Amino acid sequence: MNLEKLVAVSGMPGLYRMAANRSNGLIVEDLLSGKLKFASTRKHQFTPLESIGIYTDDGDTVELKVVFGNMLEQFSENPPVDAGSDSQTLFAYFATILPSFDRDRVHTGDVKKVIRWFSFLQENSLWGTDDDTEDAVTEPEESEDEPA
Repeated sequence: MNLEKLVAVSGMPGLYRMAANRSNGLIVEDLLSGKLKFASTRKHQFTPLESIGIYTDDGDTVELKVVFGNMLEQFSENPPVDAGSDSQTLFAYFATILPSFDRDRVHTGDVKKVIRWFSFLQENSLWGTDDDTEDAVTEPEESEDEPA
């Protein structure tokens, strides 16, 4: 699963593909409509999905790609819960996907974002083809990526 050019943009709902980089911002493509938008660095912060990690109990992080892979692998027997569910339900679901996540440092909002992003990509069949999904479902690796 290729998350390489996908970004979350603060102040703009959903996920975007980075189309071009400018000195004062990014030109992003809406994944559904294909429309291009300019997002200024003065108003927005950009978070590439490939740089996101989920804190684990051992102090490391697990790449979002691995978490998505686990969700995809378990999709038929354990579909994602609604992102609007209560925190206890969200954490119970997330514990089945990533049992070693750090319950003190991963917040309800983080779990909601992961579920929303996964559901968006799944519903719209937007998984990249550069990486094999089987490669994404691996043991957690050490990572120095930005934790969630």
